[in-house]
Amino acid sequence: MKRTSTLLLLASLASGCSGAQSALNAEGHAAIELKALIVGVIFVCAAVWLLVMIALVLALARRRDRDSGAISERKAAVAVSGAVGATVLVIAGLTIASFYTTRALSEATTPELTIDVTAQQWWWQFTYVGSDSAGGFVTANEIHVPVGKAVRLRLKSSDVIHSFWVPSLAGKQDLIPGRENTLTLRAERPGIYRGQCAEFCGLQHSHMALFVIAEAQADYERWAERQRGPGAEPRETEAVAGKAVFMAKQCAACHTIRGTRASGTTGPDLSHVGSRRTIAAGLLENTRGSLAAWIADPQTLKPGNNMPLVPLSSDELRQLAAYMEGLE
Repeated sequence: MKRTSTLLLLASLASGCSGAQSALNAEGHAAIELKALIVGVIFVCAAVWLLVMIALVLALARRRDRDSGAISERKAAVAVSGAVGATVLVIAGLTIASFYTTRALSEATTPELTIDVTAQQWWWQFTYVGSDSAGGFVTANEIHVPVGKAVRLRLKSSDVIHSFWVPSLAGKQDLIPGRENTLTLRAERPGIYRGQCAEFCGLQHSHMALFVIAEAQADYERWAERQRGPGAEPRETEAVAGKAVFMAKQCAACHTIRGTRASGTTGPDLSHVGSRRTIAAGLLENTRGSLAAWIADPQTLKPGNNMPLVPLSSDELRQLAAYMEGLE
């Protein structure tokens, strides 16, 4: 019981991870357009509600009309006609605003970077498509993008329907098995933006987060260059022993670490897992203690995930966590 409580306490560290997640904290081109539409709809609806309340109060306070029924009926007809006309104008105005917002979101933009996004229960795989000047690479649960550049995301799912949503940067887009959808991001300011699967996809749907790190072009290029390379060779004695444990256990059959014989595709690519801010799709901050807790009993922290419980001694667990932390 004590061990379980400790592991669950570590899971609460996720709440301390930085990253904005609000459609009203708009820092991307698409999100700014959507925010303007949201604010406009709110103000229009508020004005309509206020006018209705004023009309209701006036009607209740007014003395009974002493004129003939014909006159009262004419007044009622005028009032109803005016209300219908105002309703048509409001609906037409909101429809036009929605149309122009949608057109602005779908304007053709030449992307400067393409990323294949594959959603799985319950984590994200990101494959950066290579170009003539640079090769591609694979990472998980964390996207780095250059500020001010259009990034095309090609979205697909390997199991059930998911939905990609980083509200500060763009709207939602579904990931459907057997179909490819696309979404374009363009961050206008540097920052860390939290995203979430927005379509119920199973037991751990709420624990399927992602982070978009928008940074200057030079910083992005340095990060991408490191990601293209192989996993770092361990130097500390404990980490060297941890690499041997990783290769000897089932870990190497499920995960890839470039530069080693580990080439599994069932789980996330761990070549540079030590450089990520979180593990388990945003569940835990990426520290040696969190890595050890996750490896020791992933089913307690995230029940139903596909990572099996691997029998390890306390020394092997400590060594393996040291190796994972050093893969930057």
